[in-house]
Amino acid sequence: MKLSTLITVAAWALSSAAFAQTTPTATPKDPTATPRIDKREAYQQKRIDQGVTSGQLTLKEQTNLQKRESKIAADEAAAKADGKVTKAERVHLKREENRASKRIYKQKHDRQVVTPAAA
Repeated sequence: MKLSTLITVAAWALSSAAFAQTTPTATPKDPTATPRIDKREAYQQKRIDQGVTSGQLTLKEQTNLQKRESKIAADEAAAKADGKVTKAERVHLKREENRASKRIYKQKHDRQVVTPAAA
């Protein structure tokens, strides 16, 4: 065997062994993590707060929307209770978020306006 071939094979073997040692191991994902749902809940809460601030949402509308958001949070906690959020549970939560989002839009655009109290 030629010396250059031997050196090439040895270098390849050493580099692949070194690469295998430095490659990070795959970290297991948290089965209860719901980052998209959490992000969406925060965004929808921001939309509700903005609607209250601008006067687009009445107190009753705000209360009903907050109840809906609380129910979604409770459903999320129930889904996480067994240690894993299944695909079906994620679909259910997403559907609830979609309905809540549509409801927020409808309430903000229903032409009911809260006028600020005279100071």
